[in-house]
Amino acid sequence: MTAAALAAPASRWTGLLLALAGSIAFSGKAIIVKLAYRHGVDAVTLIMYRMLFALPMFMALAWWAGRGKPALTRRELLALLGLGFSGYYLASLLDFMGLALISASLERLILYLNPTIVLALSVLFLGRRVQAREGVAMAVSYAGVVLVLGQELSLSGSHVVLGAALVFGSALSYAIYLAMSGQWVRQIGSMRLAGWAGSVACLFCIAHFLVFNPLSAAQVAEPVLWLSLLNATACTVAPVWMVMMAIERIGPTLTAQTGMVGPLSTITMGVWFLGEPFTPLILLGTALVLAGVWLLASTK
Repeated sequence: MTAAALAAPASRWTGLLLALAGSIAFSGKAIIVKLAYRHGVDAVTLIMYRMLFALPMFMALAWWAGRGKPALTRRELLALLGLGFSGYYLASLLDFMGLALISASLERLILYLNPTIVLALSVLFLGRRVQAREGVAMAVSYAGVVLVLGQELSLSGSHVVLGAALVFGSALSYAIYLAMSGQWVRQIGSMRLAGWAGSVACLFCIAHFLVFNPLSAAQVAEPVLWLSLLNATACTVAPVWMVMMAIERIGPTLTAQTGMVGPLSTITMGVWFLGEPFTPLILLGTALVLAGVWLLASTK
């Protein structure tokens, strides 16, 4: 057996492990945010610290991925400005604001509807037709979210609707980023795009804080700083790198399917670290969302 033949299975397993680790790390973001809110910090300040710590790492990623490549054109820079605004700044801001009002479990389920939102956008703006199986997949996914939303409404009150709407807005903003980024990933490169778009978003988040919050708001409890640093490294930059590396080894389809562990890991961590409830309705709702997204992915 040749060295290349031996390396192929090893690369596949490495890709799977990277995809799993990236998905779980992304899921940990909601848990860290909820823990930080216990110290009385607001969403704008919290996201500012997350992006402040992430900025040098995103800039380093952009520099490393761009070594030996042509300078970015004005058109590419404008595209990165829009992608950073939609995919990382606005999506993150709405997500953090929504997390102040709903559980980490419901937040992850709503964000996991992303493929259905991308499909809806392609129907509205590209004239794409929805196949019967895709329609069923979307109905199953949204039924799962409605189940969990209904239970949370009964436990926490009507503010849950606003929180869910904000997180759905985050998912919509990120779906727009995904729809826009396709051609630019091929032109700029996935790692370089992630580095530059992330850097742009960091600057937007820091500017947002400086415009709308007094400087005194930056005085937060020490645990908020450590949680923000953990969020920036383990749940922001590292997962981006791991998912990109996984895509190189096992492709985008298998990487996306491996990401189904995300909602389950969020629910598990929510129960363990936050004391969030775990009921048969949450289990059923999660199963429906995962089944719907899997069904949608299998139609491609």
